Amino acid sequence: MPEITKDTIIGEVLAIAPDTAPIFMAAGMHCLYCPASQGETIEEACYVHGIDCDTLLDEIYSHLALKE
Repeated sequence: MPEITKDTIIGEVLAIAPDTAPIFMAAGMHCLYCPASQGETIEEACYVHGIDCDTLLDEIYSHLALKE
């Protein structure tokens, strides 16, 4: 699986790991499939939603590690 970083586009994350959508939704990012959000980086979306980017990335990494 490609590395996911704060600079990764949310649309790319959802394309390679669609099961991460609930993590984004739980963080308040409810318009994941809106055209604008599909082109945002994780860091940009976190900034807009007032979320700590490192915390969200940790949740995503933990989820993906459980799948392995």
